[in-house]
Amino acid sequence: QVQLVESGGGLVQAGGSLRLSCVVSGRTTRSLVMAWFRQAPGKEREFVARSDPINYSGGNTYYADSVKGRFTISRDNAKNTVYLQMNSLKPEDTAVYSCAAKIGNGRFDYWGQGTQVTVSS
Repeated sequence: QVQLVESGGGLVQAGGSLRLSCVVSGRTTRSLVMAWFRQAPGKEREFVARSDPINYSGGNTYYADSVKGRFTISRDNAKNTVYLQMNSLKPEDTAVYSCAAKIGNGRFDYWGQGTQVTVSS
C-alpha cells in the first residue's frame, strides 16, 4: 500500500517562501506520477503542480497558471520524496496542500493527509 506523508507547512508573510515535503512509502517514486493539490476554505480542490517519472513522459513537470514561475516541484528518488518549493507567496496561496500519487494514466489514487499553508498579508 502506498502511503504519503506531507510536512513543511506553516505560517509565512506574503512574499516569503516555504518548502513542502512528501515522503512516500510502499512504492518507489521512480514509478509514480506525483502531484501537489490544494484546497482553500470554501473552495474546490485544485491542481498545483505535477512531476512525471523519467520513464513516463521523460520527467516532465506541469504547473497551474496561478503558481507558474513561483512554485517548483522536484523529486529525490533516492529519498522517495517529492518537494514543492513555494516562493513569492501570496495570501491567496493559503490552503491545505496535499500530495498525491498515481501509477501511469488515470486518476490519482494515493493521497496524503495534507499540510496547512497560511500566508498573511
